[in-house]
Amino acid sequence: QVQLVESGGGLVQAGGSLRLSCPASGNIFSIDAMAWYRQAPGRQREMVAFIASSGSTNSADSVKGRFTISRDNAKNTLYLQMNSLKPEDTAVYYCNALIRTKAVSNPSLYWGQGTQVTVSS
Repeated sequence: QVQLVESGGGLVQAGGSLRLSCPASGNIFSIDAMAWYRQAPGRQREMVAFIASSGSTNSADSVKGRFTISRDNAKNTLYLQMNSLKPEDTAVYYCNALIRTKAVSNPSLYWGQGTQVTVSS
């Protein structure tokens, strides 16, 4: 059993900052890629930022220069530092990860339950 649990969301004024965390726990052998997604009301879920096991990253154009994705492999934890927040960043933020539970298994994709981020104007 593997769990991802996001935290760090909340209500913030435009221009403010939040830091999201997503620790993975359970029967984990290794974690490959990890990512943050978000879903605003009435909109499709979209990728915010991605980080490979090597540490290389990519992010959506809408958050480039404002959001930074990082991971602590020793703690099996994914982070998202969000600065200069805008009202259009309001959404439920989800983390996901490709996790192997055994050395010879293929990785499976796991999702967290989401954390609400609300940015007021």
